[in-house]
Amino acid sequence: MYDILIIGAGPAGLAAAIYGRRAGKSVLIIEKESFGGQMNFSPKIENYPGFGEVSGMELSDKMVEQAIALGAEVELDTVLSLEDKGESKILHCEGGEFEGKAVIIATGAKHRHLGVDGEEELIGEGISFCAVCDGAFYEGKDVIVIGGGNSALQEAVLLSKTSKSVTVIQNLPHLTGEQKLQDILYADEKVSFIMPAEILSFSKEGEKVSVNINADGETKSVTADGVFVAIGLQPDNEAFKDNVELQYGYVKADESCITSKEGIFTAGDCRTKSIRQIATAVSDGAMAALAAISYIG
Repeated sequence: MYDILIIGAGPAGLAAAIYGRRAGKSVLIIEKESFGGQMNFSPKIENYPGFGEVSGMELSDKMVEQAIALGAEVELDTVLSLEDKGESKILHCEGGEFEGKAVIIATGAKHRHLGVDGEEELIGEGISFCAVCDGAFYEGKDVIVIGGGNSALQEAVLLSKTSKSVTVIQNLPHLTGEQKLQDILYADEKVSFIMPAEILSFSKEGEKVSVNINADGETKSVTADGVFVAIGLQPDNEAFKDNVELQYGYVKADESCITSKEGIFTAGDCRTKSIRQIATAVSDGAMAALAAISYIG
């Protein structure tokens, strides 16, 4: 039996593993895809303390190396369900079962994708999902924001401060985000709108990205230096819906990272929170690990 089972090897899960091992607890990290989570999609990170500039892959590798060097074990597997037996928790995975005294859910949240041709190939090569992370790369350049809700409008407002122009493309005939955000954008001469428009595909020629759309029955292309897809986030917590309280798919917990079920904690983008950044995920990982260590006693 392990002391702490961590589901997910993004920055939150890896930070939790580091804190758990430093406290002398046995730790197993279970990851179903790739270590590092969403960090891996950022070609350049400039807002993480201690690194003026670092790629997401490099930062991920350093975190993984540190956790393993401290003695954390890792397992590539998919968690199917969580069985709560009181003093112990069992994770039922595709490849077997793992038992621990405490569980930290750090499954993260993925940016929703449009699922059209050319999108996956251009992620990190002209298509981004986070203006806070990547907006500085497009200072003085033309950008496109896809979406019309709060997330998209917040991205557009942020980008409009430094970019040459911002084009918002929405699939509805109107924006759905907060009126205050709409007012800011409509008053900005650098911001234009294409609504309604269906995104058909993406393509790239040289350094320019083209968004191929259908607007008013006409197929055309809109070109920019960068494209930000902002159609929401999608947490991956379905396997735990019977164990902890979920809110819109996110594990419900405050900054303490303590869930509604004793011995089960959460960290990172998969929990209810307003800011989702690498730094805040690492903070969550530390908080969840310390809470789990205290619980184990």
